[in-house]
Formats: sequence, C-alpha cells, structure tokens
Amino acid sequence: MADAFVAEDEALLWARDRAHEAGLRPVSPGTGAALCLLAASVDAKAVAEIGTGTGVSGIHLLRGMRPDGVLTTVDPEPERQQFAKQAFRAAGFAGNRARFIPGRALDVLPRLADGGYDLVFCDGDRLECLECLGEALRLLRPGGLVCFEGLFADGRTFGPGPQPVEVTRLRDLSRVVREHPDLIPSLLPVGDGLLCAVVR
Repeated sequence: MADAFVAEDEALLWARDRAHEAGLRPVSPGTGAALCLLAASVDAKAVAEIGTGTGVSGIHLLRGMRPDGVLTTVDPEPERQQFAKQAFRAAGFAGNRARFIPGRALDVLPRLADGGYDLVFCDGDRLECLECLGEALRLLRPGGLVCFEGLFADGRTFGPGPQPVEVTRLRDLSRVVREHPDLIPSLLPVGDGLLCAVVR
C-alpha cells in the first residue's frame, strides 16, 4: 500500500532500472518516501549514505533535504556511483549537492566529522551493520536520525529457527537499537523494514 501511494518520476525509474540490471535491490517507493519525509523532518543539511547503489535512495534523500544540503554517499563500486551521478543530474540536482566517496563503509566513515551529520542512512553490507551503527552514532548531532534498510530480511529476522549470519546480525542490530539508552527507535513497516532511531 505504501508503495502504491508514491508516484515516481523518470529520473527515479531510470535509476531503479539500472539497479535491477546490476542485480541490486533498491529501496521501495514507500521506503524512499519515508526517507524523504525523515530528511525533511530534521531539516537535514548534511546526510551520510552507506550504499549509493544507482541513486534511488539518494534522490529521495536529496528531495527531503534543505536546498543547500549535501549528501555524502559511500559505495565500494565506483561504477554504480556513476549511474547515481547521472540519476541525480536527471532529477535536477546540481553537482555540488552530492559528494561521492568510493570505498568500504568502515574505511570511509572514520574519516568523516564527529557530530557533523543530521541523518545517516545505512543500506550496505548487513554483516557490518553493528559497526556502522557505532560510526553513525559518532557522526550524528543530538536530534539526528540513523536509519537501516532491510530489517525484515524478507521475514527472516523475526522468524523462528536458525538463520544465516547476516540475519543474525540484523537481529542483534534491532536489539541493540531498541535497548540503547541514547536512542528513540521505531521500526517502520515500509519496503523490507526501515529501522529508525533519533539520538537523544
């Protein structure tokens, strides 16, 4: 239902097609709309994105950010970032609205400024989600937001029985976020589950 509510334009559909061709799973339209809303709700000027993909989530984030906001987006695959650059341009964003950094998240994030970000969106390697949470909490200002995509893992995260390591990591992440004394969490039922938390 959330996906049917959102009408995506040509730039988003182009980026979505490139993602499918590359074997990637971009955020759903409903998740994208939620990211746009969340970026707007914190009046985001600086957003860090882990997992550029082909630019689907980045367009949604940029549309919610302030007109002078800058998206810093990290991905280990530079060729995907080239698609995202094209998609951002097609969506009408100037080149200075996004900073593309190729590399692994856990190599890049430690170089970013403490407390310098309003929102951190994580859609990268599930095995690194707990480490990315630690980095996100360092990067965020008080009142900032951290969001993780894919928490449901197609229904496996909260299902019975033993699961692959990446699903176990998501279970650990959800527990840590839920119990963290400095976070106000919520799990939004859009796409494959969007775990969000505000830093007190």
